[in-house]
Amino acid sequence: MEAMTRREMMAAMAALGAMAAIVGTAEAQNAMPQTSNSMPQTPATALLPKGGDFPTDASRVFRFSELPVTPNANGGWGRAVIHGTLPTGEFVECHETMLPPGKMPHPPHQHPNTELVLIREGKVEYSIAGVAQKPAGPGDVIFTASNVMHGMTNVGDKPALYFVVSVGKQS
Repeated sequence: MEAMTRREMMAAMAALGAMAAIVGTAEAQNAMPQTSNSMPQTPATALLPKGGDFPTDASRVFRFSELPVTPNANGGWGRAVIHGTLPTGEFVECHETMLPPGKMPHPPHQHPNTELVLIREGKVEYSIAGVAQKPAGPGDVIFTASNVMHGMTNVGDKPALYFVVSVGKQS
């Protein structure tokens, strides 16, 4: 497994900043009612301190080679990066997933947090409210708005690798 390039890391950080701005704007305009933002505990986030929370009040570098890898029920794996609430009040969670060909990470679902999915390798089909979109591949970014039903399937013939960055306000 290769480490992320500077370009990939900068794209991920820019996406996180954009999501924080979107969440803040939506809340300020009271555009989307928010309910509970707690993310489900996953095998990957369970390995983080305090059962899933990571201190978010100090800047740091997350060394890819040091992030714990945990198996998923679908034959893939997850690599937790961060999971917690920022000092400014937004919940943030980031993880990498390896999704085997023909598999879904989980059934279609919805939640109050906003997500960006950054595709590193493979080809995935993303569905919005049950409508499949054109497959996404390396370098593509999937945006999921708050409370929108969505799902994803690996439609390629090799594993898909992607990062998920999730942001929302704690209620």
